[in-house]
Amino acid sequence: MDKTSSAPELKEEGLRLFQEGLYEEAVVIFEEAQEAFTSEGDEIEAGEMMNNLGVIYRMRGQWEEAISALEEAQAIFGRLDDHNREAQTLGNLGGLYASMGERNEAKECLRQAADIFAELGDAQHQGETLLALGVQIWKLGDRKEGLAIYESGLHTLQKPTISQKALRGLLNLRHRLLTGA
Repeated sequence: MDKTSSAPELKEEGLRLFQEGLYEEAVVIFEEAQEAFTSEGDEIEAGEMMNNLGVIYRMRGQWEEAISALEEAQAIFGRLDDHNREAQTLGNLGGLYASMGERNEAKECLRQAADIFAELGDAQHQGETLLALGVQIWKLGDRKEGLAIYESGLHTLQKPTISQKALRGLLNLRHRLLTGA
């Protein structure tokens, strides 16, 4: 893109490149967009660009860059009291730490994200985050807690997939059989 492109145009171009799988090119454009939003005083959008960069760095296995970008985005959203974006960024950090095999860090980020989504009344994102949290706790070796949190996530989802609905049905059947209800 040329230097006369506006910050929103840069953002859209970065998203287009990302969706096309052109990650190196998207990084350059998101960096330009982040600088443009910062110079315009739009911290929320600048934070979004940092979050986007963190996601790309994670996909490319650039762990330290991803951590740095996502932590910066989280700090921006926290400072601005944008709790939804803060929770989304914490979820991305949790996914990053899970990819790195850093399960305790993943667990902490995912737990914080799930709590924030619950406070916001965002049941779908809370449920999705609880599913991811349950998996991490399971992988840490606490099978009982991991399964309980995963099950809680399944029941929290507002729009479960077909397989999630089937699993919910099986869990409900198990409950009825065990409790005689």
